[in-house]
Amino acid sequence: MRPHFTFLFLALAACSPLWPLPALAQARTAPPQTAGFQRLSRAAERARQANRDDEAIRLYQRALEMQPDWDEGLWNLSSLLYEKEKYSEARDRLRSFVADQPKAGMGWALLGLSEFQTREYARALDHFRQAMTLGMGGSRGMARSVFYYAAALLTRFEMYDQSQSLLFDMARAGQAESFLVQALGLAVLRMPLLPQEVPPDRREMVRLAGEGALALNDQHQDEAKKLFRQMTTTYPNEPGVHFLFGAFLMNVRPEEGIREMQRELEISPFHLPARVRLADEYVREGKLDLGLSLAEEAVKLDPNDASTHMSYGGALIAKGDSSGGIRELEMARDQAPETVRIRWALFRAYSAAGRSEDANREKAAVEKLSQPSGQP
Repeated sequence: MRPHFTFLFLALAACSPLWPLPALAQARTAPPQTAGFQRLSRAAERARQANRDDEAIRLYQRALEMQPDWDEGLWNLSSLLYEKEKYSEARDRLRSFVADQPKAGMGWALLGLSEFQTREYARALDHFRQAMTLGMGGSRGMARSVFYYAAALLTRFEMYDQSQSLLFDMARAGQAESFLVQALGLAVLRMPLLPQEVPPDRREMVRLAGEGALALNDQHQDEAKKLFRQMTTTYPNEPGVHFLFGAFLMNVRPEEGIREMQRELEISPFHLPARVRLADEYVREGKLDLGLSLAEEAVKLDPNDASTHMSYGGALIAKGDSSGGIRELEMARDQAPETVRIRWALFRAYSAAGRSEDANREKAAVEKLSQPSGQP
Protein backbone atom coordinates (compact mmCIF):
# COMPACT_ATOMS: atom_id res chain seq x y z
CA MET A 1 0.00 0.00 0.00
CA ARG A 2 1.42 3.40 -0.94
CA PRO A 3 2.48 5.31 2.21
CA HIS A 4 0.84 8.60 1.31
CA PHE A 5 -2.58 6.93 1.16
CA THR A 6 -2.33 5.17 4.53
CA PHE A 7 -4.42 7.80 6.29
CA LEU A 8 -7.19 7.37 3.77
CA PHE A 9 -7.52 3.66 4.43
CA LEU A 10 -7.48 4.18 8.18
CA ALA A 11 -10.33 6.63 7.73
CA LEU A 12 -12.35 4.12 5.76
CA ALA A 13 -11.83 1.49 8.43
CA ALA A 14 -13.03 3.95 11.04
CA CYS A 15 -16.49 4.13 9.48
CA SER A 16 -17.33 0.44 10.14
CA PRO A 17 -19.83 -1.05 10.53
CA LEU A 18 -20.68 0.00 7.03
CA TRP A 19 -24.45 -0.37 7.38
CA PRO A 20 -26.76 1.14 8.42
CA LEU A 21 -25.48 4.72 8.05
CA PRO A 22 -27.46 7.65 9.46
CA ALA A 23 -27.76 9.27 6.04
CA LEU A 24 -29.28 6.09 4.60
CA ALA A 25 -32.25 5.89 6.93
CA GLN A 26 -34.67 6.62 4.11
CA ALA A 27 -33.58 3.68 1.94
CA ARG A 28 -36.27 2.78 -0.54
CA THR A 29 -38.36 -0.31 0.04
CA ALA A 30 -36.89 -3.36 -1.70
CA PRO A 31 -39.05 -5.74 -3.71
CA PRO A 32 -39.89 -9.12 -2.20
CA GLN A 33 -36.78 -11.20 -1.62
CA THR A 34 -36.39 -14.61 -3.22
CA ALA A 35 -34.98 -17.54 -1.33
CA GLY A 36 -31.91 -17.49 -3.56
CA PHE A 37 -31.26 -13.85 -2.87
CA GLN A 38 -31.72 -14.30 0.86
CA ARG A 39 -29.24 -17.16 0.87
CA LEU A 40 -26.63 -15.16 -1.09
CA SER A 41 -27.07 -11.99 0.95
CA ARG A 42 -26.64 -13.83 4.26
CA ALA A 43 -23.58 -15.66 2.94
CA ALA A 44 -22.06 -12.39 1.72
CA GLU A 45 -22.55 -10.80 5.11
CA ARG A 46 -20.99 -13.76 6.91
CA ALA A 47 -18.00 -13.65 4.56
CA ARG A 48 -17.57 -9.91 5.09
CA GLN A 49 -17.71 -10.20 8.86
CA ALA A 50 -15.15 -13.02 8.72
CA ASN A 51 -12.84 -10.83 6.59
CA ARG A 52 -13.08 -13.21 3.63
CA ASP A 53 -13.20 -10.22 1.34
CA ASP A 54 -12.75 -11.89 -2.06
CA GLU A 55 -15.53 -14.36 -1.28
CA ALA A 56 -17.76 -11.59 0.03
CA ILE A 57 -17.24 -9.54 -3.12
CA ARG A 58 -18.26 -12.46 -5.34
CA LEU A 59 -21.35 -13.14 -3.24
CA TYR A 60 -22.44 -9.50 -3.14
CA GLN A 61 -22.04 -9.29 -6.92
CA ARG A 62 -24.20 -12.36 -7.45
CA ALA A 63 -26.84 -11.09 -5.04
CA LEU A 64 -26.95 -7.69 -6.74
CA GLU A 65 -27.47 -9.36 -10.10
CA MET A 66 -30.68 -10.73 -8.62
CA GLN A 67 -31.67 -7.54 -6.84
CA PRO A 68 -29.83 -4.47 -8.25
CA ASP A 69 -31.60 -1.99 -5.93
CA TRP A 70 -30.27 -3.63 -2.74
CA ASP A 71 -28.65 -0.49 -1.30
CA GLU A 72 -27.08 -2.20 1.70
CA GLY A 73 -25.31 -4.71 -0.50
CA LEU A 74 -24.30 -2.04 -2.98
CA TRP A 75 -22.68 0.00 -0.21
CA ASN A 76 -20.88 -2.98 1.33
CA LEU A 77 -19.65 -4.18 -2.05
CA SER A 78 -18.39 -0.69 -2.96
CA SER A 79 -16.53 -0.41 0.34
CA LEU A 80 -14.91 -3.83 -0.09
CA LEU A 81 -13.86 -3.03 -3.65
CA TYR A 82 -12.28 0.20 -2.43
CA GLU A 83 -10.40 -1.57 0.35
CA LYS A 84 -9.10 -4.08 -2.21
CA GLU A 85 -7.84 -1.11 -4.29
CA LYS A 86 -10.26 -1.89 -7.13
CA TYR A 87 -11.00 1.79 -7.44
CA SER A 88 -12.68 1.94 -10.84
CA GLU A 89 -15.08 -0.85 -9.87
CA ALA A 90 -15.82 0.84 -6.55
CA ARG A 91 -16.38 4.14 -8.37
CA ASP A 92 -18.92 2.62 -10.76
CA ARG A 93 -20.85 0.92 -7.96
CA LEU A 94 -20.82 4.09 -5.86
CA ARG A 95 -22.23 6.14 -8.71
CA SER A 96 -25.22 3.81 -8.72
CA PHE A 97 -25.40 4.02 -4.94
CA VAL A 98 -25.52 7.85 -4.74
CA ALA A 99 -28.07 7.92 -7.56
CA ASP A 100 -30.36 5.94 -5.21
CA GLN A 101 -29.15 7.68 -2.03
CA PRO A 102 -28.40 11.34 -2.94
CA LYS A 103 -28.46 12.44 0.71
CA ALA A 104 -25.83 9.92 1.82
CA GLY A 105 -22.78 12.00 2.59
CA MET A 106 -20.66 8.91 3.20
CA GLY A 107 -21.52 7.66 -0.29
CA TRP A 108 -20.36 10.91 -1.88
CA ALA A 109 -17.24 10.83 0.28
CA LEU A 110 -16.22 7.33 -0.78
CA LEU A 111 -17.07 8.12 -4.39
CA GLY A 112 -14.78 11.15 -4.23
CA LEU A 113 -11.99 9.07 -2.72
CA SER A 114 -12.41 6.46 -5.46
CA GLU A 115 -12.28 9.13 -8.16
CA PHE A 116 -9.22 10.64 -6.54
CA GLN A 117 -7.51 7.27 -6.95
CA THR A 118 -8.59 7.01 -10.60
CA ARG A 119 -7.31 10.59 -11.14
CA GLU A 120 -10.69 12.04 -11.97
CA TYR A 121 -9.76 15.05 -9.89
CA ALA A 122 -12.46 17.54 -10.92
CA ARG A 123 -15.22 15.03 -10.20
CA ALA A 124 -13.56 14.01 -6.93
CA LEU A 125 -13.47 17.61 -5.72
CA ASP A 126 -17.14 18.13 -6.61
CA HIS A 127 -18.10 15.01 -4.69
CA PHE A 128 -15.93 15.92 -1.68
CA ARG A 129 -17.81 19.22 -1.53
CA GLN A 130 -21.10 17.33 -1.67
CA ALA A 131 -19.96 15.11 1.20
CA MET A 132 -18.89 18.10 3.29
CA THR A 133 -22.26 19.74 2.72
CA LEU A 134 -24.26 16.65 3.66
CA GLY A 135 -22.01 15.45 6.49
CA MET A 136 -20.45 12.05 6.95
CA GLY A 137 -22.52 10.42 9.63
CA GLY A 138 -20.23 11.38 12.47
CA SER A 139 -17.23 9.50 11.03
CA ARG A 140 -14.32 11.73 12.00
CA GLY A 141 -11.87 9.52 10.14
CA MET A 142 -13.74 9.81 6.87
CA ALA A 143 -14.23 13.56 7.40
CA ARG A 144 -10.49 14.03 7.91
CA SER A 145 -9.73 12.22 4.67
CA VAL A 146 -12.32 14.19 2.72
CA PHE A 147 -11.18 17.57 4.03
CA TYR A 148 -7.53 16.73 3.45
CA TYR A 149 -7.91 15.48 -0.11
CA ALA A 150 -10.31 18.30 -0.96
CA ALA A 151 -7.65 20.76 0.21
CA ALA A 152 -4.98 18.96 -1.83
CA LEU A 153 -7.15 19.20 -4.96
CA LEU A 154 -7.96 22.86 -4.34
CA THR A 155 -4.21 23.51 -4.38
CA ARG A 156 -3.80 21.51 -7.58
CA PHE A 157 -6.55 23.60 -9.19
CA GLU A 158 -4.80 26.80 -7.99
CA MET A 159 -7.48 27.70 -5.43
CA TYR A 160 -4.82 28.30 -2.82
CA ASP A 161 -6.77 30.46 -0.38
CA GLN A 162 -9.59 27.93 -0.12
CA SER A 163 -7.08 25.14 0.38
CA GLN A 164 -5.32 27.01 3.17
CA SER A 165 -8.63 27.75 4.85
CA LEU A 166 -9.55 24.05 4.97
CA LEU A 167 -6.13 22.99 6.24
CA PHE A 168 -6.02 25.65 8.94
CA ASP A 169 -9.54 24.62 9.99
CA MET A 170 -8.22 21.07 10.36
CA ALA A 171 -5.29 22.29 12.46
CA ARG A 172 -7.58 24.33 14.71
CA ALA A 173 -9.86 21.32 15.08
CA GLY A 174 -6.95 19.38 16.58
CA GLN A 175 -5.72 17.36 13.60
CA ALA A 176 -2.11 16.18 13.80
CA GLU A 177 -0.09 19.02 12.33
CA SER A 178 2.61 16.68 11.00
CA PHE A 179 -0.03 15.23 8.67
CA LEU A 180 -0.92 18.68 7.30
CA VAL A 181 2.60 20.01 6.71
CA GLN A 182 3.17 18.96 3.12
CA ALA A 183 -0.28 19.90 1.83
CA LEU A 184 -0.14 23.26 3.59
CA GLY A 185 3.39 23.94 2.34
CA LEU A 186 2.20 23.50 -1.24
CA ALA A 187 -0.79 25.78 -0.64
CA VAL A 188 1.16 28.65 0.90
CA LEU A 189 3.90 28.39 -1.74
CA ARG A 190 1.17 28.35 -4.39
CA MET A 191 2.53 25.25 -6.09
CA PRO A 192 -0.24 23.47 -8.07
CA LEU A 193 0.84 19.96 -7.13
CA LEU A 194 -0.52 17.09 -5.09
CA PRO A 195 1.65 16.06 -2.12
CA GLN A 196 2.84 12.89 -3.88
CA GLU A 197 3.90 14.96 -6.92
CA VAL A 198 6.48 17.10 -5.08
CA PRO A 199 9.94 16.61 -6.66
CA PRO A 200 12.48 15.15 -4.21
CA ASP A 201 14.67 18.26 -4.37
CA ARG A 202 11.74 20.49 -3.30
CA ARG A 203 10.38 18.42 -0.41
CA GLU A 204 12.47 20.21 2.19
CA MET A 205 11.35 23.60 0.88
CA VAL A 206 7.71 22.52 1.08
CA ARG A 207 8.26 21.17 4.60
CA LEU A 208 9.77 24.45 5.81
CA ALA A 209 6.89 26.42 4.29
CA GLY A 210 4.26 24.16 5.83
CA GLU A 211 5.85 24.08 9.28
CA GLY A 212 6.33 27.85 9.20
CA ALA A 213 2.68 28.42 8.29
CA LEU A 214 1.54 26.12 11.11
CA ALA A 215 3.85 27.84 13.59
CA LEU A 216 2.39 31.19 12.58
CA ASN A 217 -1.14 29.80 12.92
CA ASP A 218 -0.22 28.68 16.46
CA GLN A 219 1.06 32.22 17.25
CA HIS A 220 4.67 30.99 17.46
CA GLN A 221 6.09 33.97 15.61
CA ASP A 222 9.75 33.41 16.42
CA GLU A 223 9.59 29.81 15.21
CA ALA A 224 7.77 30.88 12.04
CA LYS A 225 10.36 33.54 11.31
CA LYS A 226 13.20 31.05 11.81
CA LEU A 227 11.63 28.54 9.42
CA PHE A 228 10.79 31.12 6.76
CA ARG A 229 14.26 32.62 6.90
CA GLN A 230 15.82 29.17 6.58
CA MET A 231 13.59 28.56 3.56
CA THR A 232 14.65 31.76 1.77
CA THR A 233 18.33 31.18 2.61
CA THR A 234 18.31 27.60 1.31
CA TYR A 235 16.11 28.30 -1.73
CA PRO A 236 16.84 31.97 -2.58
CA ASN A 237 15.81 31.77 -6.21
CA GLU A 238 12.67 29.64 -5.96
CA PRO A 239 9.30 31.23 -6.81
CA GLY A 240 7.05 31.80 -3.83
CA VAL A 241 9.54 31.69 -0.97
CA HIS A 242 10.18 35.44 -0.76
CA PHE A 243 6.46 36.17 -1.05
CA LEU A 244 5.73 33.86 1.89
CA PHE A 245 8.45 35.37 4.07
CA GLY A 246 7.47 38.88 2.95
CA ALA A 247 3.82 38.32 3.84
CA PHE A 248 4.94 37.33 7.35
CA LEU A 249 7.27 40.32 7.69
CA MET A 250 4.67 42.83 6.48
CA ASN A 251 2.91 42.44 9.82
CA VAL A 252 6.01 42.85 12.01
CA ARG A 253 8.72 44.60 9.96
CA PRO A 254 7.08 46.25 6.94
CA GLU A 255 10.32 47.58 5.45
CA GLU A 256 11.82 44.08 5.35
CA GLY A 257 8.54 42.74 4.05
CA ILE A 258 8.60 45.19 1.16
CA ARG A 259 12.12 44.10 0.25
CA GLU A 260 11.07 40.46 0.21
CA MET A 261 8.07 41.25 -2.00
CA GLN A 262 10.29 43.22 -4.37
CA ARG A 263 12.69 40.28 -4.51
CA GLU A 264 9.77 37.96 -5.29
CA LEU A 265 8.79 40.16 -8.23
CA GLU A 266 12.37 40.07 -9.52
CA ILE A 267 12.22 36.26 -9.53
CA SER A 268 8.56 35.96 -10.56
CA PRO A 269 7.45 39.12 -12.44
CA PHE A 270 3.93 37.76 -12.83
CA HIS A 271 3.47 36.73 -9.19
CA LEU A 272 0.07 38.30 -8.65
CA PRO A 273 -0.27 38.00 -4.83
CA ALA A 274 3.14 39.66 -4.33
CA ARG A 275 2.11 42.55 -6.56
CA VAL A 276 -1.22 42.92 -4.76
CA ARG A 277 0.28 42.73 -1.28
CA LEU A 278 2.96 45.26 -2.18
CA ALA A 279 0.35 47.61 -3.65
CA ASP A 280 -1.75 47.39 -0.48
CA GLU A 281 1.27 48.12 1.70
CA TYR A 282 2.21 51.17 -0.34
CA VAL A 283 -1.35 52.49 -0.01
CA ARG A 284 -1.29 51.86 3.73
CA GLU A 285 1.95 53.85 4.00
CA GLY A 286 0.52 56.72 1.96
CA LYS A 287 2.61 56.01 -1.15
CA LEU A 288 -0.54 56.22 -3.21
CA ASP A 289 0.93 56.59 -6.69
CA LEU A 290 3.15 53.54 -6.22
CA GLY A 291 0.28 51.52 -4.82
CA LEU A 292 -2.15 52.59 -7.54
CA SER A 293 0.33 51.73 -10.29
CA LEU A 294 1.01 48.25 -8.94
CA ALA A 295 -2.68 47.55 -8.38
CA GLU A 296 -3.58 48.68 -11.88
CA GLU A 297 -0.87 46.41 -13.30
CA ALA A 298 -2.28 43.53 -11.28
CA VAL A 299 -5.75 44.03 -12.75
CA LYS A 300 -4.31 44.03 -16.25
CA LEU A 301 -2.36 40.84 -15.52
CA ASP A 302 -5.46 38.99 -14.32
CA PRO A 303 -8.82 40.79 -14.58
CA ASN A 304 -10.57 37.63 -13.37
CA ASP A 305 -8.86 37.61 -9.99
CA ALA A 306 -10.98 39.25 -7.30
CA SER A 307 -7.95 40.28 -5.22
CA THR A 308 -6.67 42.53 -8.01
CA HIS A 309 -9.94 44.46 -8.20
CA MET A 310 -10.10 44.74 -4.42
CA SER A 311 -6.58 46.17 -4.30
CA TYR A 312 -7.21 48.54 -7.20
CA GLY A 313 -10.51 49.64 -5.68
CA GLY A 314 -8.86 50.42 -2.37
CA ALA A 315 -6.12 52.40 -4.08
CA LEU A 316 -8.64 54.43 -6.11
CA ILE A 317 -10.65 55.26 -2.99
CA ALA A 318 -7.47 56.32 -1.19
CA LYS A 319 -6.71 58.63 -4.13
CA GLY A 320 -10.17 60.19 -3.82
CA ASP A 321 -11.94 58.35 -6.65
CA SER A 322 -14.85 56.94 -4.66
CA SER A 323 -17.04 55.95 -7.61
CA GLY A 324 -14.18 54.24 -9.43
CA GLY A 325 -13.10 52.45 -6.27
CA ILE A 326 -16.60 51.19 -5.53
CA ARG A 327 -16.92 49.95 -9.09
CA GLU A 328 -13.74 47.88 -8.69
CA LEU A 329 -14.85 46.55 -5.32
CA GLU A 330 -18.18 45.53 -6.82
CA MET A 331 -16.34 43.62 -9.52
CA ALA A 332 -14.32 41.89 -6.81
CA ARG A 333 -17.52 40.98 -4.93
CA ASP A 334 -19.15 39.59 -8.06
CA GLN A 335 -16.11 37.38 -8.65
CA ALA A 336 -15.77 36.23 -5.03
CA PRO A 337 -19.12 36.79 -3.27
CA GLU A 338 -18.18 34.71 -0.22
CA THR A 339 -15.01 36.65 0.62
CA VAL A 340 -15.69 38.57 3.83
CA ARG A 341 -12.85 41.06 3.32
CA ILE A 342 -14.32 42.24 0.03
CA ARG A 343 -17.84 42.60 1.44
CA TRP A 344 -16.46 44.49 4.43
CA ALA A 345 -14.48 46.85 2.18
CA LEU A 346 -17.64 47.53 0.17
CA PHE A 347 -19.59 48.18 3.38
CA ARG A 348 -17.07 50.85 4.38
CA ALA A 349 -17.00 52.36 0.89
CA TYR A 350 -20.79 52.51 0.62
CA SER A 351 -21.03 54.02 4.11
CA ALA A 352 -18.50 56.72 3.28
CA ALA A 353 -20.40 57.50 0.07
CA GLY A 354 -23.71 57.82 1.93
CA ARG A 355 -25.24 54.76 0.25
CA SER A 356 -26.85 53.39 3.42
CA GLU A 357 -29.09 50.80 1.76
CA ASP A 358 -26.15 49.26 -0.10
CA ALA A 359 -24.05 49.42 3.06
CA ASN A 360 -26.70 47.59 5.07
CA ARG A 361 -26.90 44.86 2.44
CA GLU A 362 -23.14 44.28 2.63
CA LYS A 363 -23.23 44.33 6.43
CA ALA A 364 -25.90 41.60 6.39
CA ALA A 365 -23.79 39.58 3.97
CA VAL A 366 -20.75 39.91 6.25
CA GLU A 367 -22.74 38.75 9.27
CA LYS A 368 -24.09 35.75 7.38
CA LEU A 369 -20.68 34.77 6.01
CA SER A 370 -19.10 35.15 9.45
CA GLN A 371 -21.36 32.59 11.09
CA PRO A 372 -19.36 29.57 12.32
CA SER A 373 -19.43 26.47 10.14
CA GLY A 374 -18.89 22.81 11.04
CA GLN A 375 -15.32 21.71 11.77
CA PRO A 376 -13.61 18.91 9.82
